Formats: sequence, structure tokens, C-alpha cells
Amino acid sequence: MVYTAALLIGNPGLLDLSEEESVLEMIGKYFLQLTSPGRGTSSARRGSVESCDERDNSPEQEQRVLQQAVTRHIELCLTEAKASTLLCQVLLLPHHMTARVGQDVVRSSTDEPCGLRGASIKVYVEGKEGLKPVGSFSIDPSVTPTFELSVILKADKSYGWPALKHIFESDKVLKLRPEYRLVKRKLYSSASPVIHDFY
Repeated sequence: MVYTAALLIGNPGLLDLSEEESVLEMIGKYFLQLTSPGRGTSSARRGSVESCDERDNSPEQEQRVLQQAVTRHIELCLTEAKASTLLCQVLLLPHHMTARVGQDVVRSSTDEPCGLRGASIKVYVEGKEGLKPVGSFSIDPSVTPTFELSVILKADKSYGWPALKHIFESDKVLKLRPEYRLVKRKLYSSASPVIHDFY
């Protein structure tokens, strides 16, 4: 298993503006049926420019953009929680783990009426002390959530040397396991939560 030190590059409080704008544009185009400024809605304008836009913004491209947005939000939650909640200086993640989680979050929302826009996503890390909340987000805050997705990442409890923990407290390293759990709960329904474990 390859591990990478998580989230050491860039300002943890800022998203890449161009990527964030592309996510908002994609959501607006596919879900809100909005037209961007300067583009007419006349049916007479059906030339190669609009055809090209439709190809570039295929459902597969939309899924990739949403997955990247979820992945970035999860990484931001982990970055902001490193010092405050997780009490570590270095967070080790299995290679491509957040991308896998992002993909599974997007997949789990496809059967919902508003799709991913209707999700309230909460991120937790499960360790020796139980579940620790590390952040929450929604892709489109203007939409009232219809379901809640809990992403539960699991700390490697066997990692480190507990007997020497007090000596290395200032250089604490937390390692996450490749396994994680998604818990999906409908907010306005008495249906039981759906739990998926990923290995």
C-alpha cells in the first residue's frame, strides 16, 4: 500500500478559483438550467459552438467535475481538522483514497431527486476514541438537503508506538486505513440508513 503525506501543498483555506468556477458552471448548466452571460438561448443558434459545448460537458465530464469537487472538499475538511480535531501534524492517506471516496459519494447520490445537490455531506475519522467530526459541506448550499451522507474514514489504530507517544507528541503522525464507510440517511423519510463499506 502506498501512502502519501496529505495536503501539504497550497493554502488549505482556498480552492483553485478556476476549478471552483467550472464546478459552479457545470452545476448551473445541468441542474439549474441557467445560461451563462453573453450566450443567447435562441434555437436558431445551433451551430458547431454549442454542439462542441454539449460534447465537452457530457455526463461523464459532469461526473468527473463533481467527483473532483467532492474530493477537494474532503481534503479541505481533513486539512482544517489536522491540528484542531485530529491533533496531528502529518496526515498519511492511502494513494488516491480521497478520489475513490469522491467517486463513491457521487455514485451514491445518483438515485436522489436532486442528485448530489441535495446532499449534506459530513466527514468523520474513526479512531481509538470513537468518531471525530472533521467537517461538513454541501455542493450547492442554495438547495435544501434531502439526504445526508456520512463519510467515515478509519485511523490505523496500530500505527505508531503508544509507549513512546509522549516523547514524539510534537511530531504526531496519523495514518488512515484504505477502508472507509458511507452511511446514507434520507432526511424526510422513516427509512433506515443505508451503510456501504469499502475496502
